Parts: sequence; structure tokens; C-alpha cells
Amino acid sequence: MPAALDSLLDEILGCRACAQDFAHIPRPVVRVSPATRLLICGQAPGRRVHESGLPFDDPSGDRLRDWLGVDRETFYGRPEIGVAPMAFCFPGTDPKGGDYPPPPRCAALWRRRLLDALPRMELVLLVGSHAQAWALGPAARPTMTETVAAWRDYLPDQLPTPHPSWRNTAWLRRNPWFEAEVTPYLRHRVRGILRP
Repeated sequence: MPAALDSLLDEILGCRACAQDFAHIPRPVVRVSPATRLLICGQAPGRRVHESGLPFDDPSGDRLRDWLGVDRETFYGRPEIGVAPMAFCFPGTDPKGGDYPPPPRCAALWRRRLLDALPRMELVLLVGSHAQAWALGPAARPTMTETVAAWRDYLPDQLPTPHPSWRNTAWLRRNPWFEAEVTPYLRHRVRGILRP
């Protein structure tokens, strides 16, 4: 691993900038390498990922891998696939349901430096509204659904998707075009990225 990326990942993994905001010890979760060509940018690790240290090590990861057309071994074993959420640490569970949103401090501290350290990146998967708002800025549509529906406008280097959480199962039912149109395109791109 190039020294610059190696050093940056050491800094990220040692980050405790949000420690005072959490009821738990921060555990940054990021998985990239100099070979990263597909970068998956979600919201923030959930509790299960916080405990395992593996990104998308939960049912939402199973759905995401299905969208990508890869198995678990490929997802974690191929260095071309990287994961860097908008916030690297589990933000905690909201008593009203779901997890808290990613603290913006994390992206402000690390995101630009990390993206600059990944020169081989070909496609960034913008998973959910937080990633879309940060990456697309004013080009993002007013809602996540509108942004994902306009997915062709962001190609070839960015692709917005909903979050693969079970909470979005109803959204997927209401929007069958996503799995009919976007998923086949995504699988095609992933096959190209992983081709020797």
C-alpha cells in the first residue's frame, strides 16, 4: 500500500473526534486499498458492523451484494471493491427508531483526503441521501427518490442508490424500475471492474 494511503488510514482508524458525542467507544470502519476502483459510500456503520468491524456485515450487505452481483467472498476479498461511509463510526441508535444520521464532522475531516488518495476509482456508489447530498451538492434532486431516478445524469463516475436496508423494502416495491433498470447496469459495471 502506498505510504500516503497507509498513513491516512492509520489516522482515520485512530480518529476519536466524535468520542464525546457517543455513548460507546468509536470504532472507525473503512475498507479501501490502492486498487480500489468501485467505492461504496453509505451513511455510517450500524451496530452489527461496529461490533464486527466489517462494512455491510448485516442483512443490508446481503441486499447490496445482490445488487452488485457478487458473493460475500468477492465483496470482502477483491481489493477493487472499497467501502468508505460518510461517517466511519456507528453514530448510535435513535430511541425513535433507526440509527442517528452520520455526524458531518467526519466527512469534513476525512472525505476529500481519502478520495484524493484513491486514484484508480472508476465508480462511486452513493448509497442513500447523505452520500448523495455530499457528493452531488446542488446537482442532487430535492428527494432521494428523484436523485436515484435521475441516475443516468450522474454517470459514468457516480451512481446514486437507495440504502439497501430492510427499511427500504417498501420503497423498492413502489419503485420497481430500480431493480429492473439500475441493478442490471450496476452488475454490468461491477463485472467490468472485476474483470482481470
